[in-house]
Amino acid sequence: MWKWLHQLAKPERLYHLCGRFIPWLAMAGLVCLLIGWVWGFAYAPPDYQQGDSYRIMYIHVPAAIWSMGIYSAMAIAAFIGLIWQMKMSELALAAMAPVGAVFTFIALVTGSAWGKPMWGTWWVWDARLTSELVLLFLYLGAIALYHSFDDRRMAGRAAGILVLVGVVNLPIIHYSVQWWNTLHQGSSDFGKTIDPSMRYPLFWSVFGYLFFFITLTLMRLRNLIIHQERLRPWVAALLQKERG
Repeated sequence: MWKWLHQLAKPERLYHLCGRFIPWLAMAGLVCLLIGWVWGFAYAPPDYQQGDSYRIMYIHVPAAIWSMGIYSAMAIAAFIGLIWQMKMSELALAAMAPVGAVFTFIALVTGSAWGKPMWGTWWVWDARLTSELVLLFLYLGAIALYHSFDDRRMAGRAAGILVLVGVVNLPIIHYSVQWWNTLHQGSSDFGKTIDPSMRYPLFWSVFGYLFFFITLTLMRLRNLIIHQERLRPWVAALLQKERG
């Protein structure tokens, strides 16, 4: 197991492996989102209370789910980088951070748009909304820290420490609707509280976001590997091959 992980952590090997998966993952993400969004926006019935305004959940809910999921993945990468000193895990963290920030921003914007007809206002300092905003700041802080150091090793460690400290915010986001009296609705049990005609397109959308997250992360990771290894012979040979 460890031998396989160390083999995978070799920059050249990881670069080529990412390139193999990107087209397939991008296609899977596109198919899932098309099915989820066409089904959800065009064919799912209106909600008996919210009418058609609930349909924004096909954009909002997957973004909110993966805003926390991506941060969890970053925390795992940060832990591996700090404990086992794997450089590629720190690059993976740096590759995931902007994608997670965008997903969190989408969750906040669409959540505000959904909350306007429900609450009568675009924003309230609700526990769930505020903790999600803190998550966005954590993403931006990790990005800023990573780019604040010329030494990539130091940059990866600093960003990793911030990410690990920020993990405490994840249970606050998840349990905020239970711990405090908030305007935000409670966490839904998709299997029981949402009708199948609305639930299935949501599942497709969630998987679509997941595949696009992995695709964008692998694309960014390849770019970061090339930048870090730009003086290596294999990168020069690769560039020569692409030019020829």
